[in-house]
Amino acid sequence: MAKEKKATTAEDLKGKSPDELKTLLIDLRKQQMNMRFQRAGGALENTSMMRKVRRTIARVKTFLNQQASAADKPAAPKAKKSASKAA
Repeated sequence: MAKEKKATTAEDLKGKSPDELKTLLIDLRKQQMNMRFQRAGGALENTSMMRKVRRTIARVKTFLNQQASAADKPAAPKAKKSASKAA
């Protein structure tokens, strides 16, 4: 019987580092590949897991992209206040 992993929620992913997310992404893709082979051979019992894994992969990729864009973006300069309004 295939080993089923618990679905990962967004709250679980928020505290993870990019390296942890990349490792999780690799594991999820391996799981997805195994499920594809099981489905092709007629051995996959829970077909809804394929959808859950696919969406979890998308969720992990979204968090990786958000972290990458936050790291690339320089800190926004603070708005300058006008020194004084001379009347």
